[in-house]
Amino acid sequence: MNMIKAFLTVAAVSISTSIFAQTATVQTVIKAEEDFAKLTLKKGIKDAFLTVADQEGIVFKPEAVKITEFYSKIDKQPGTLTWTPKFARIATNGDLAVTAGPYVYQNGKTDDDKVYGDYVSIWKMDASTKKLKLFTNLGIQHPQTDKVELTDIKDPASASKVAPSTDPFNPKKIIIDNDRQLNQALRISTVGAYKEFFMPEGHYYFPGFNPMVGSDKVLQFFANQAIVISGETVDANRSTSNDLAYSYGRARIQKGNIVSNYNYVRIWQQDEKHRWNILLEILSAVENE
Repeated sequence: MNMIKAFLTVAAVSISTSIFAQTATVQTVIKAEEDFAKLTLKKGIKDAFLTVADQEGIVFKPEAVKITEFYSKIDKQPGTLTWTPKFARIATNGDLAVTAGPYVYQNGKTDDDKVYGDYVSIWKMDASTKKLKLFTNLGIQHPQTDKVELTDIKDPASASKVAPSTDPFNPKKIIIDNDRQLNQALRISTVGAYKEFFMPEGHYYFPGFNPMVGSDKVLQFFANQAIVISGETVDANRSTSNDLAYSYGRARIQKGNIVSNYNYVRIWQQDEKHRWNILLEILSAVENE
């Protein structure tokens, strides 16, 4: 596994040069998220999603389907949806970003009508409008908690934009190869695979549980739950500045004799040795199978 990952690391190193334009700031995606939340309260969930959706953006219902296709066919959704970003990153070139945090959905007038959980959203820069558009949104439910969720909002490490990668590989191929390698490693050992690929400060979102931060807590979670995970890569891509990427696919989780289906989204980031590792992962249960 280490040898294959080492090859992927070498292939991922891009030949890029600094240019004088200033790097993107994470407040760009925070502003997009806040505007989206305000729009949801003003126009409703359906119209808000249709307004901010990237033309190629997807939601999982349970298979990946375009946001515009799904929300244009459903009735107006009742209730109110509020959320707060507690995690955010944006690529140096500003063309890819991610946010995550707690949400509350209420379809009624009492506290018993509230549903609690966390969401993860990926945003992409629209080439024509130069504005971030919603590429995907995935959420989990968990019990209400009094625990304050950690805030992890950071600007890109680079001080200036960089020229797009000039490596000879398809931009998404490196990420797809890493994602597949992780899924292959999961067949051998769930704990071992995540120990190899998960960043020390990584965030993990699993249905029914509060978000976990830190590889030590995530690995302990796998050990305590005694679950076996397998995955199948569907698609992936990365920023033109080659410092942020995503992948998504299907997962099967076995605990004892029970097997359940999930969708997953992974956010990848390069470390100082140019190795792609998981910065964030969310698994959402597939309920329609």
